[in-house]
Amino acid sequence: MQFHLKSPFQPAGDQPQAIDQLVAGIQSQQKKQVLLGVTGSGKTFTVSNVIQKIQKPTLIISHNKTLAAQLYQEFRDFFPDNAVSYFVSYYDYYQPEAYIPTTDTYIEKETQINDDIEKLRLAATTNLLTRPDVIVVASVSCIYNLGSPVEYAANQLELMTGEVIPRDTIFLQLANLQYQRVDTDLRRASFRVRGERIHIWPAYQDTAFAISLFGNTIENIQEIDPTSGEQINEEPLKLIVIHPAKHYIASEESRVGAFEQIRADLQSQLTKLRSEGKVLEAYRLEQRVNYDLDMIQEIGFVGGIENYSRYFDGRKPGDPPYTLIDHFRENAKRFGDGSFLTVIDESHITVPQVRGMYNGDQSRKKTLVDYGFRLPSALDNRPLRFEEFMRNVDDMLFVSATPNEWEVSVSDHHVVEQLIRPTGLLDPEIEIRKSDGQIENLVLEILKRKKRGERVLVTTLTKRMAEALTEYLNDPKKVKDRIGAFPFEMPKVQYLHSDIETLERSDILDDLRRGVFDVVIGINLLREGLDLPEVSLVAILDADKEGFLRSTTSLIQTMGRAARHQNGRVIMYANTITKSMKSAIDEVNRRREVQIRYNEKHHVTPMSIQKPVRDQMIARVKDEGATYTAIHRHIMVKLSPKKSVVLQDIHPEALTPEEKRAHIRALTRTMNAAAKVMNFELAAEVRDTIKKIQS
Repeated sequence: MQFHLKSPFQPAGDQPQAIDQLVAGIQSQQKKQVLLGVTGSGKTFTVSNVIQKIQKPTLIISHNKTLAAQLYQEFRDFFPDNAVSYFVSYYDYYQPEAYIPTTDTYIEKETQINDDIEKLRLAATTNLLTRPDVIVVASVSCIYNLGSPVEYAANQLELMTGEVIPRDTIFLQLANLQYQRVDTDLRRASFRVRGERIHIWPAYQDTAFAISLFGNTIENIQEIDPTSGEQINEEPLKLIVIHPAKHYIASEESRVGAFEQIRADLQSQLTKLRSEGKVLEAYRLEQRVNYDLDMIQEIGFVGGIENYSRYFDGRKPGDPPYTLIDHFRENAKRFGDGSFLTVIDESHITVPQVRGMYNGDQSRKKTLVDYGFRLPSALDNRPLRFEEFMRNVDDMLFVSATPNEWEVSVSDHHVVEQLIRPTGLLDPEIEIRKSDGQIENLVLEILKRKKRGERVLVTTLTKRMAEALTEYLNDPKKVKDRIGAFPFEMPKVQYLHSDIETLERSDILDDLRRGVFDVVIGINLLREGLDLPEVSLVAILDADKEGFLRSTTSLIQTMGRAARHQNGRVIMYANTITKSMKSAIDEVNRRREVQIRYNEKHHVTPMSIQKPVRDQMIARVKDEGATYTAIHRHIMVKLSPKKSVVLQDIHPEALTPEEKRAHIRALTRTMNAAAKVMNFELAAEVRDTIKKIQS
């Protein structure tokens, strides 16, 4: 199957020339290219057209889960008939295994896997195994150890109508693929037996299979709804393929040789530790490894099996792990010419993030090895080094409005510019005003936008200033005391920074677009990937304070937030013009001139973008028994339809046993609801409160 882009729009502005240049570069073996696209120029649409023209499987890497989810939705809309997948870390909350020697504190690995995200991850690798038309939108999770694609592909169960196969053989094969047998409710990655029927719910899809047997012969295979059991298609299926329920699968053959090597390495490490006088560490390591081997031998899996992955994969010490990128290479070999496209979104942030993953991981694991908690093989369960990542990818496209010098140089200065917005919108006008009296001046500018029904973004240098300014602007008395009486309705203001949970940030931005808030105040809003057509003013306080938050790149990105409105304007409050300010202003004005010349030549009248508020990728769960909302960092938990309590105000010692049970039930529902929508921070906070009540 080929990639088929579906959109009511055709490439416009300078999108056609950008598409042609990028495609020509790939076809002429220009392995690395840069797409420098201004905010609102349709970079995602351009990349989609490139994918359709080159017909290569594509990996798109984003620097955080929220932006990855937005990109996943956009590409899914552009390619509804193709396999568009979402691949990010699947933990609701994650406490890695660690040891702190100074206090002799061992921190056990504690995780809770998000079932929905695990399904999406498994769907991604299953798609790569079975079809050529695959797009995967991923976070940097894609450079972490995932298990061998060859081993994953070799472990599968094919069942076809008319096949003669004993029931016990099916059960054994499913168990080897890490499917769990259940007696009551069918769950994802499980199977259930009802007389002559076997129900199997694959780990990577939303539907299940019902297999009817007559003796040892498969008589009928149907696709069913796993909840109701209703048949989905009238026609029975002739053949189904069940893929593994986990990415780490150790076959019987790989286990035999691996066990011998693990035991040999264990003895070697025990000798080393004892020679260093580490008797306790040696005892600890021997107990742990022998227990793990017993578990793997009995059931084929153990928590932390990835720390032994080097042995099962047949890798040598120091060899890079298998990652999602290896699954792409396997896909390209099976279905294409052996190559695939890698798109690095917001490359000025994502590339440094990929570069930094390895060192932090190694530091923590080396301590575990030194103190007898893990074999040295744990060091090979790691993310890729940056140079390994660069060697493993083929055609690369760096996408950013402000690419760093590294991306430009590594691409041999093959930079394709996309500076024209099809809507004709210009980069915002920039005005510099004195910092003295900046708050009074800002209030007046906000009131003007409020009267016109427009929105405002304000950037500060600290979280404390963002919160203090929000509190001030939400106090009518303070505002009127400062600027006097005014005949306008007071604006509604909200702050936005890293202390607010990921999903709550998205809610705040959606509320800004809907008009629930008129102003959002933050620190580094450019990192939120904002797409807010209603914003007509971006105010940058203390713009002349040189540093990361006021660098040329940061200023250009921040000013771009006002580029989706026809009245877009940026006000910089500064007493001097820094080098970063001048560079940013010159670049924005250059881009503005390019758009003006295009508009004049083609008689284009700039128009603000009209864009509906996009539905969330995974809908927020509404539960009558337990819902939550964040109010100034206080989390409100609904114990019943008529009774709520603030999470921070729960005192276990003041609760009766019956109240404790009621609180635990409600909090558990709240935790699961938060986890389902990937609100990991909230899930962890509620979990900790449950533990406090239980203890």
